[in-house]
Amino acid sequence: MPKQNVNRVALIGAGSVGSSYAFAMLNQAVAEEFVIIDLNENKAMGDAMDLNHGKVFAPNPTKTWYGTYEDCRDADIVCICAGANQKPGETRLDLVKKNLVIFKSIVDDVMANGFDGIFLVATNPVDVLTYATWKFSGLPKERVIGSGTILDSGRFRYLLGEYFDVSPSSVHASIIGEHGDTELPVWSHATIGGVPVLELIERHDNYTKEDLDEIFVNVRDAAYQIIEKKGATYYGIAMGLTRITKAILNNENSIMTVSAYLNGEYNVDDVYIGVPAVLNRTGIRNVVEINLNEEEQGKLNHSATVLKDILSEQFDVKQTN
Repeated sequence: MPKQNVNRVALIGAGSVGSSYAFAMLNQAVAEEFVIIDLNENKAMGDAMDLNHGKVFAPNPTKTWYGTYEDCRDADIVCICAGANQKPGETRLDLVKKNLVIFKSIVDDVMANGFDGIFLVATNPVDVLTYATWKFSGLPKERVIGSGTILDSGRFRYLLGEYFDVSPSSVHASIIGEHGDTELPVWSHATIGGVPVLELIERHDNYTKEDLDEIFVNVRDAAYQIIEKKGATYYGIAMGLTRITKAILNNENSIMTVSAYLNGEYNVDDVYIGVPAVLNRTGIRNVVEINLNEEEQGKLNHSATVLKDILSEQFDVKQTN
């Protein structure tokens, strides 16, 4: 299908996350063209038909179809949601070997069709698979982005908003590090309406540090809780992916906690990991370096080391942390 001067997004993987991403993308009219690619062609075809039937209710009628890797050639963004799912009791890092094989095939096929846009990776373990996508594709590091800790930060802001009884949009707080068990909250820079969270708990007896610690545990373990209850997480991450896509296509220069390649930032190098980064039409314009306290820096170093230990089994990575 020939592309004119419009934004095209290609989705690879029409599972729960991919289909939810497609639904959010069309409801928010983020792109003019949206193509769904899946090994199960009937599933991709069915999703495209179903979405097109609701097009009249969307803000703008996104051109939507099921396609092939050839459609990636003119895509601005290829979002990969394909791969093996996380099972109950399984960590994101347990998925590494299964999904690396799948990703090598996907990325090779996309690049063989002349893709020259931005990869957005959602499949877990997202930091490892974003690094793999960068290696497999040969694209510049700024044009390979993982969803990173955008959902964790969203969960964090939501739960802090509930605790302090304010809108999550008035909460500015980040989770950084691995999208997984070694992630960490940046308490030293968390604010509610500009007031530091750590200052609020000192001012008011009804707020405690123990409550904050519990909030973080609930953020970190949220996926396990949701998987136990309904089998998978997909709505939240799909909305996060849509937000990232919008920031890129609209050249927003918005800051989000995504999986970005570090090359000395935060004293970490040769790893993709969740950190604040400026997103625009070029992909990641730059990584934003927060002044972490000693404890936070130590935890980020540990998180990076865990990821690099996994990567070192598959790739030649620098073990400097």
